[in-house]
Amino acid sequence: MIISGAQSLETNKEIVNALNVFPVPDGDTGTNMSLTMQSAAKEVKGTQSDLLEDIANAAANGSLMGARGNSGVILSQLFRGFAKGVKGKSQIHTKDLAEALKSGADTAYKAVMKPIEGTILTVARESAEAALIIANKEKDIVTFIEKVIKYAEKSLSRTPEMLKVLKDAGVVDSGGKGLVYIYLGALGAITGNMPVIEEEAIVDNSYIHNIEEIDGEIEFGYCTEFIIRSSAADINNFKKIIEGYGDSMLVVGNDSVVKVHIHTNHPGKVMEHALELGSLSDIKIDNMRLQHRHEIFKQTEDKNNVNTEIVIEKEMKKYGFITVTMGEGLTKIFRDFTVDHVIEGGQTMNPSTEDFVKAIDNINAETIFILPNNSNIFMAASQAKAISSKNIIVIPSKSVPQGLSALLAFNLESTPEENEETMIEAIKAVKTGQVTYAVRDTSYNDLEIHEGDILGIGDSEIKSVGENIKEVSIELIEEMITDESEIITIFYGSDVTEEDTRELLEVLKNKYEDIDIELYYGGQPLYYYIFSIE
Repeated sequence: MIISGAQSLETNKEIVNALNVFPVPDGDTGTNMSLTMQSAAKEVKGTQSDLLEDIANAAANGSLMGARGNSGVILSQLFRGFAKGVKGKSQIHTKDLAEALKSGADTAYKAVMKPIEGTILTVARESAEAALIIANKEKDIVTFIEKVIKYAEKSLSRTPEMLKVLKDAGVVDSGGKGLVYIYLGALGAITGNMPVIEEEAIVDNSYIHNIEEIDGEIEFGYCTEFIIRSSAADINNFKKIIEGYGDSMLVVGNDSVVKVHIHTNHPGKVMEHALELGSLSDIKIDNMRLQHRHEIFKQTEDKNNVNTEIVIEKEMKKYGFITVTMGEGLTKIFRDFTVDHVIEGGQTMNPSTEDFVKAIDNINAETIFILPNNSNIFMAASQAKAISSKNIIVIPSKSVPQGLSALLAFNLESTPEENEETMIEAIKAVKTGQVTYAVRDTSYNDLEIHEGDILGIGDSEIKSVGENIKEVSIELIEEMITDESEIITIFYGSDVTEEDTRELLEVLKNKYEDIDIELYYGGQPLYYYIFSIE
């Protein structure tokens, strides 16, 4: 059912993507949910048990580490709660399934700081509540699921009445739509109306390690990775046992599935200790003394990449930083701010929870700050914080300008708590403007928008629509500027020339003589310009 649900969503993910409220080229809810489901399906295919509880736990574990975007994180929490609901059961009837669905919805609600109705949460909760009622009379599992899906579709159809932005855009909630496709796929697995995908068809979301030869000594010669499958693994105790065998250690999971990564001179000894906990799978050992591991963990979905470059610090330092951005120029700017780890991702490819966990594990600092720079990445970063045993602070930066503003406000001499407060205050003082293009026809706040139109977006509101990039940019800044504005920073993307950008710069300098205007190459895709106004 889980694998078929993943296939159903993968088949229809572009329909889900098209339900993005803003008609901009970053409608990635379908992609995020599909990649999360593929991780769950891959884990299920890898489990050697036929027990319901083990399969549910595998789906929960796979979706947890593969969760991308807010929709993916919420989906992983639905699986987590569902696994709790079927714990100890060898088989389930309609009432058991209804209770497990309700457990999933309850867990997802608790995971969200401020639950918003009219989203995937509403569809999950209302369909689960309906399932409890339906199960009182309906005992046939197929008929039961069909009725639950009908109620989920009714709940989905009401989402525009709960969220004005959905109604204005003329769409239903994309996350809720994705959940319905998962339910339909699960039903298809039972009725036989939908083929179950083969193992090789499941997207492999594991990391690809690019290796280059270099000269020099490496202290710990073998990069060792494997998964432990156990009935009751004590992760903390296992960490203590193996930490003396090397460095770059990553041990994450729960008491049934544990992912391990360590650089060591004794991979056999590490695995011997692991075998005391359970069986091993996905074993990978590389000799780093022959090959330098310039660790580039790469995930690709179509043409979109998420790259993370690992530089392992030998000495413990006071602070470390992780940020997320797209574009070689923006990446360089963040690195110039001494950010330890830049995850290349953003609008069209949100990093997974595991991307953040890997980055966290390879920074040797007392406190690590994460700057997501996108509201749709915040939950994955927060979930990584919950998994990690390190002291992590996630700054709720929603854009690149906010992330840079937070870094500027950081003080090495201040405490983590003082820096957190100062950085959060700093992001409130910056306005973000973005110029991109429309991917479909729609209307927004009385603005008629046609596919291909240039859009000026200011702090999550469409402020300007037109056909000329420079004109829309000027109108957008006019809408955002105030008497208190002192600095405008322009980051130009990969789809505009420096010559065109300098023409815009001259217009703005002449128009706003009392404001300092700075220009930087960002290299970001999809967005012609990103403006920071302070």
